[in-house]
Amino acid sequence: MTVDRDADDGTAVAGEAEDFVFTFAFDTWGDAVARGMSRPPERLVTTMMGHPRVRRLLVTNPLRSAPVRALRTVLRFGEPPFPASDRHTLLTPLRLRREDPTDVPRLVATYRHYDRVLGSAAAARGLVDPVLITTNPFVAAFAPAEWARRVVFYARDDWSQLPARRRWWPGYRAAYREIAVNGRSIMAVSPQIIERISPSGPSLVVPNGIDAGEWQGPTPAAPDWFTAVPGPRAVYAGTLDSRIDVAGLQRMMEAHPELQLFLIGHVPDPALLEPLVRSPRVHVTGLVDRAGIVSVLRNADVCLIAHRRTRLTEAMSPLKLYEYLAAGCPVLTPALGPVQDISPHVLLTEDVAGFADRLPEALARGRMDEEQRQSFVAANAWTARHEQMLDFCLD
Repeated sequence: MTVDRDADDGTAVAGEAEDFVFTFAFDTWGDAVARGMSRPPERLVTTMMGHPRVRRLLVTNPLRSAPVRALRTVLRFGEPPFPASDRHTLLTPLRLRREDPTDVPRLVATYRHYDRVLGSAAAARGLVDPVLITTNPFVAAFAPAEWARRVVFYARDDWSQLPARRRWWPGYRAAYREIAVNGRSIMAVSPQIIERISPSGPSLVVPNGIDAGEWQGPTPAAPDWFTAVPGPRAVYAGTLDSRIDVAGLQRMMEAHPELQLFLIGHVPDPALLEPLVRSPRVHVTGLVDRAGIVSVLRNADVCLIAHRRTRLTEAMSPLKLYEYLAAGCPVLTPALGPVQDISPHVLLTEDVAGFADRLPEALARGRMDEEQRQSFVAANAWTARHEQMLDFCLD
């Protein structure tokens, strides 16, 4: 069963172009729109939808439960509309169950079925020898994709280390073993991810980047809830989950009684932050929209990557690091592999507890001057990253 949206707006395509199929991993197009198309796969899709080298694009959601979708329709929980045209369409494959199976044989069967749906949909839309870009390791490993001329796995995390996906860890490891021998291409945000999979096919490291347009112009006014608190002000922006080194942040706050700490983002488990929030100098804001985040970062005194050192964080290319630097802020971070040699405004420590020792240095270094900031923005924009990625996919 499939649900798709299509339309014809007569859009012309300039120059030579090729056909693509793009598959989300776990979230849908609607989920991406709801969070502002801010994650790396969503940024790539946005670029592809208007890129002259993309003739036609089939954007595909992960498998979704037909009963749940029907109930949402009855209750009028609609999804944001997809901007369909003769160039790009959306496909939502449906099934009865809500989640992927956890045992490997059933995973293989599930993604062989998904592959058949993708191939049929691509043919129905007239796509010719498309390149399949998938952010789902199960698709990269288990989908035969004989209808595609090339399969490229875009890996933005080591899924086999994500605590929220622990039930599927055996499946991810089996998928990595298959990708290591099936010759499929990999684009990854860090060399650590490629090293862990050890693919036999081509690979490319493409770190995360920034939307240059978000970081242009004069410094915007920060929200009142931020400016009402006297500085110096340190900021962490991102999901506040088990990656956060709470004890390390406590040490920093105890060593610097003048410091105010803002934690911005979704809090899956409030109990995790309980030792921190006892302090009146720690401010947990919850989710903030993109404009609010940009304005806060451009007015912060120092930004933090307050991650514990784990197998997961050692392979991450933190998107927040590039946004912190695009804002011109000095950054304190543990010396994880993907954060090194990016900017002199990144101050490395052994762990988060080490922030206490280097905070005075970060504050003394201060914000980048405008020429430095604009140079960083230009060098690390998504537009340049995406050209690299399309070159790799079409090579």
